[in-house]
Amino acid sequence: MSIPFVPRIDDAPYAQCENVAPLVQRVIARNPSKFTYHGTGTYILGTHNVVVIDPGPVLDTHRDALWSALHGRKVVGIVVTHCHSDHSPLAQWLHDETSAPRYAIGPHRVYEDFVEEDDHDASEDEAPKEKDHEERETIDLAFSPDVAVSDGEKFFSTSEFSLTAVATPGHTSNHLCVAMDVDRTLFTGDHVMGWSTTVVSPPDGDMRAYIDSMHKVIGRNDAILWPTHGGAVTDPQPFLQAYLGHRLERERQIVQQISSGNNTIPGIVKMLYANVDKGLHRPARRSVWSHLRKLVDEGVVVTVDGGPPRLLATYALS
Repeated sequence: MSIPFVPRIDDAPYAQCENVAPLVQRVIARNPSKFTYHGTGTYILGTHNVVVIDPGPVLDTHRDALWSALHGRKVVGIVVTHCHSDHSPLAQWLHDETSAPRYAIGPHRVYEDFVEEDDHDASEDEAPKEKDHEERETIDLAFSPDVAVSDGEKFFSTSEFSLTAVATPGHTSNHLCVAMDVDRTLFTGDHVMGWSTTVVSPPDGDMRAYIDSMHKVIGRNDAILWPTHGGAVTDPQPFLQAYLGHRLERERQIVQQISSGNNTIPGIVKMLYANVDKGLHRPARRSVWSHLRKLVDEGVVVTVDGGPPRLLATYALS
């Protein structure tokens, strides 16, 4: 299913404070990548007493631009949608400078017993293997909120707006969307992005949880979505339906591939992502892996050796 991605924002300025909506400003970090698109968008909500959503990466130019944008105003809250290193690290600096409390679902979950498999196959005709931090989104394990919010909680109010927590696990287990009551606005972090689908990467990424969270957001009545990466989604319902439809169609394609005898993740990615830049095939494998973990949990698919659904396992229909 084709997703009506919003117009590109390649020309949006870096390290400048833009007024993007009533009571909403944005400062974009110069950290473009396959995961961050044009860069991380940090949002500033309010006029004098302000809340900052996703302070962003440790990047001097972004920190300085954010500090300049906040000059003369009081930071009364810092919200982190999740703990990837392009979203949360500057929260510590901003907290130290302002004493504003940090709000989030919680810290990133640590998987001490998880053993990572190296799925690189030098025989494949793909882009050269990149550094590990460029192949997947890195994690800010140092972050922990001062205030842990819960789903549906109105956790912050000023004279201008209120904020409600919308827990959306899937991209990460602690992912948080933030609803602002003004103009029925939802800040979607990486749960819904304006430019691309979201990577759901095990072990913390969970496709079943992600799809459940998509249904949850579709069931809301938001008028505008502001993702951390990409432009605003001003007609949310068709966009969200297509976003979810793409995931479900991909799942059907994976089942069809296994049914036809193409039963490994690298083989499935080679077929389903044939027209996608090969430099993106490794992250694509992790999304396919997440789909297969869901399908195994649901009893649709099994591993041939009877073990857990690993990145390098061989799969069959149950």
